[in-house]
Amino acid sequence: MLVGTCHCGAVTIELPAMPEQATSCNCSLCRRLAGIWAYYGHGSVRISGHPENTEAYVQGDKTLRTIRCRTCGCVTHWEPIQPEPGARHGVNLRNFPPALLEAVRVRRFDGADTWQFLD
Repeated sequence: MLVGTCHCGAVTIELPAMPEQATSCNCSLCRRLAGIWAYYGHGSVRISGHPENTEAYVQGDKTLRTIRCRTCGCVTHWEPIQPEPGARHGVNLRNFPPALLEAVRVRRFDGADTWQFLD
């Protein structure tokens, strides 16, 4: 089981499988959050402490909410506001032991301008 937590431990994330790759995005939000995102089918990740210990931030086209711990402020994941079949959510791998992130290929994504991978 791959388990991560926010800094204070109020939010716990359990991944169903090792991510095949992750994304580092430079859009206006992701570059400020410094998140490294792994994507999973919506509902396939077990998140404990959500929503009772979390807060959401919604911006832009209002299709996603970025979730953070209400106590320590660590961003844990993002999720669709209105999930449809095939929807996915992103999990911030920075909340997991460093060895997990070191074992995953991280692709750089230009979410600021071109919406293309840079590698």
